[in-house]
Amino acid sequence: MSNKVILVVLDGLNYQVARNCMGYLNGLLEQQRATLYPVQCELPSMSRPLYECILTGVRPIDSGIVNNNIVRLSNQDSIFSLAKSQGKVTAAAAYHWVSELYNIAPYNAIRDRVTKDESLNIQYGCFYHWDHYPDEALFLDAEHLRRTYQPDFLLIHPMNIDDIGHKHGLDSRQYRNSARGADIHLSNYIDQWLEDGYQIIVTSDHGMNNDLSHGGILPEEREVPFFVIGDKFTHQECQVNQTDICGIVCQLLGIDHNKPYTQELLAL
Repeated sequence: MSNKVILVVLDGLNYQVARNCMGYLNGLLEQQRATLYPVQCELPSMSRPLYECILTGVRPIDSGIVNNNIVRLSNQDSIFSLAKSQGKVTAAAAYHWVSELYNIAPYNAIRDRVTKDESLNIQYGCFYHWDHYPDEALFLDAEHLRRTYQPDFLLIHPMNIDDIGHKHGLDSRQYRNSARGADIHLSNYIDQWLEDGYQIIVTSDHGMNNDLSHGGILPEEREVPFFVIGDKFTHQECQVNQTDICGIVCQLLGIDHNKPYTQELLAL
């Protein structure tokens, strides 16, 4: 029985833009092959604090990762540490802050950009430190990791939507088109991931506002999508919290944990 998960975090993707612009994912919704839930992100609605929230189930005010400038290892149990300690294979194609939270801090590009070390929480990694690093390249990095190491848990974390939002704002064609581009990239991989036994979650850390930023409590900053694709989801109506994502993934992986999760979401 397969207990493998791919978690895609499309950095900076607002819920309504995902709903309006991502034709492939919405096509899966129309054919009842996926389900979309609205999720309200925790506060502050900033990247590093919410990577930690998604991957540990701990709110920023409790984890201590309360802004983007706190560079240290996480002191919480994460999906990576729990999976690795229970014999699972972990991998990530992600922004370098993820490496700093779960592997080594501070990030050193020469040492850490390509990671292959079974003693680390993220055993296999392709990390990047340019906000404009192309999403297309990032998905290729992720697929290389998946095919080479066949991880039980794979995090895929592209940055272009957020980068474009900071340059042009929420209500811009550039931001919407960046979301459309990520949707196209996903369309090239999801069928194969499902065929290879993965359950798939596509979500975001936070949204975006018209000040070219995020961090506060505006709905457009806090409302993010949570798509689920796979036969281990009930696809029934329920309330999903961002703090539940870590526990949901742990349940899908079949590992022991003490994290909160949305029981109604899972057909386990």
